[in-house]
Amino acid sequence: LVLVLGALFTVYQFLSTQEQARVQHAFEMVEMWERPEYQSAQRAVRDRIDALTARYAAILGDQPTPNARAVAMRKIGQEAMTSEGGSQPVAQFREEFDRVVYFLNRIAFCVDSRLCSREVIDAYFGDYARSFWSYFASYVEAQRKTVSPTYGKPIETYVLGGVKPAAP
Repeated sequence: LVLVLGALFTVYQFLSTQEQARVQHAFEMVEMWERPEYQSAQRAVRDRIDALTARYAAILGDQPTPNARAVAMRKIGQEAMTSEGGSQPVAQFREEFDRVVYFLNRIAFCVDSRLCSREVIDAYFGDYARSFWSYFASYVEAQRKTVSPTYGKPIETYVLGGVKPAAP
């Protein structure tokens, strides 16, 4: 009986230690996100989206339907990736955008590989990742056709809640 209780306690300690490590890795990702280069990238994306959202606000009205909102978000995301999408030169914006994609891919890999606590990552980044995906999913799809067939796949998988997207 003592051996069984000892074994159960050892398993409990092991699992608890693993979860503590996942939480620690997740907080390391939070610290990384707070670095100036990622904050600058996040601001560039936000500023471009905010400006385009203001431009399209009159078209959407006060209470757009979920479908109208989704269409507008995709249109805003597509336009954000063009030279007409904002005041920052598009090449410079794409560098900032790629930095955000890189970071979101990292958090997605961290969660998918069970190195990070999904609960902590979701609390800090879940809304941002879903919003980002809502705006830029169609751009990512286009990039998959021309740049890399796996471009942004980790973000998509994370946003879908761990459900792997179907292969093209």
